[in-house]
Amino acid sequence: RTTKAVAELLHTAGIEFMVLGEGETCTGDPARRAGNEFLYQMQAAQNVEVLNEIGARRIVVTCPHCLNTIAREYPQIGGDYEVVHHTVLLNQLVTENRLTMLTPEDETVTYHDPCYLGRANDEYEAPRALLEKLDVSLKEMRRCKKNGLCCGAGGAQMFKDAEKGTAEINHVRADEAMETGAEIVVAGCPFCNTMLTDGVKNREKEAQVQVLDLAEMIALAEDL
Repeated sequence: RTTKAVAELLHTAGIEFMVLGEGETCTGDPARRAGNEFLYQMQAAQNVEVLNEIGARRIVVTCPHCLNTIAREYPQIGGDYEVVHHTVLLNQLVTENRLTMLTPEDETVTYHDPCYLGRANDEYEAPRALLEKLDVSLKEMRRCKKNGLCCGAGGAQMFKDAEKGTAEINHVRADEAMETGAEIVVAGCPFCNTMLTDGVKNREKEAQVQVLDLAEMIALAEDL
């Protein structure tokens, strides 16, 4: 849904772009964080070869893990690109009036800071600027920005069970989000969206609380 929303928004803004389709594989971030360096090197080398072959210069990503890996780690293997998170690009397009958002119904939202967008790459303001332009009521969680709590997916933790005797982090984070009274929990990361959705479902609150990527909210406000 996020990919579709971003594509629709780029079309609306008149941005020409291409996708790699079957030529694209995972960046290798989960493999490297899980300790499988060999698999990471294989996936990264394949991506760099394809990206260099097509002459890619600017890459838009909808995942902060991809942002961090391509921007910070691919240069070590010959992949030097400008990498932009979709919330940063969308904020730029709205600021330039290339996207004009409708005012949505009066909604209360809370924003979850993805670790690899916030703490790892110091981007906290673009997502909040977009929400401000949407004119929704933003209620910050008690742990936010540099003090934000991880959704529980990072470091390949998404693919394993929680250790015995410990609360599952995504359930804790979902509780913090719902404490704000928000009707919508917004994030900018597919890992975070999955984990927070699971946390809301675990508390049986999916009828009262939605989890959306910021691009989905903008697409709804654009009435696409």
